Amino acid sequence: MADGTAARQAHSLDRVEHRPWPLPERLWALAQTWEDVLFAHWRVPFDDVRALVPDALEVEMHDGSAWLGITPFRLTGLRARGMLPLPGLSSFCELNVRTYVRAADGKPGVWFLGIDASSRLVAGLSRRLTGLPYSHARMSLERHDGWVEVECARVGDPGRVFSGRYRAVGKVFQTQPGSLESFLAERYCLYATDTGGALLRGENHHGPWALQRAEAELELVTIAPLELSWTPLCHFAARQDVVLWPLEPV
Repeated sequence: MADGTAARQAHSLDRVEHRPWPLPERLWALAQTWEDVLFAHWRVPFDDVRALVPDALEVEMHDGSAWLGITPFRLTGLRARGMLPLPGLSSFCELNVRTYVRAADGKPGVWFLGIDASSRLVAGLSRRLTGLPYSHARMSLERHDGWVEVECARVGDPGRVFSGRYRAVGKVFQTQPGSLESFLAERYCLYATDTGGALLRGENHHGPWALQRAEAELELVTIAPLELSWTPLCHFAARQDVVLWPLEPV
């Protein structure tokens, strides 16, 4: 890739000291880059989250609360290992609704309550191949006067909407072990279930998050399965290069 994205993705493996466990022994399968990332987080009642997560996973808490995150971003440079990005598939907008969990072997990760993608093809293929809760959405992220303006409306489910704008307002920092920011951002696997309900794990790797405090002016926040009625804690990241491994049984 002319802009060096593929090299940056591969070189994300040069730093591993921040990881909570070693890299997987097998080769990674996919690479992608996340741009203009908003982390918007709300405290949510533990019991409400518990009802949305499989019994095989522990719902993690921090500062006495469970947390729900909404993360819109622009995904670019999507490619399989050893290949260049495919036109029409490698760049699109995505929005994740997520909470934080831990498996019985102690590995903390992410449980997705929803994944909205502006690419109909990617959403459909990903849902069939991974079982993750992908949906097609009419979605855009546009920069305007220092803000990132986001609109996301799930196709076929008109009540699921996220709209507003956000921007970075603080200096860049890296998370500290044990901090709330580390708990929310430094996650190196996701969990899913197969058609029979068995637990699966997908490992990922990236460098330490370079975060900034952010402010957000949110108009509609009905994309989540829980009511979110108070001001979220917000962070911004300009870019993150990521490699991912296939899902495998836990």
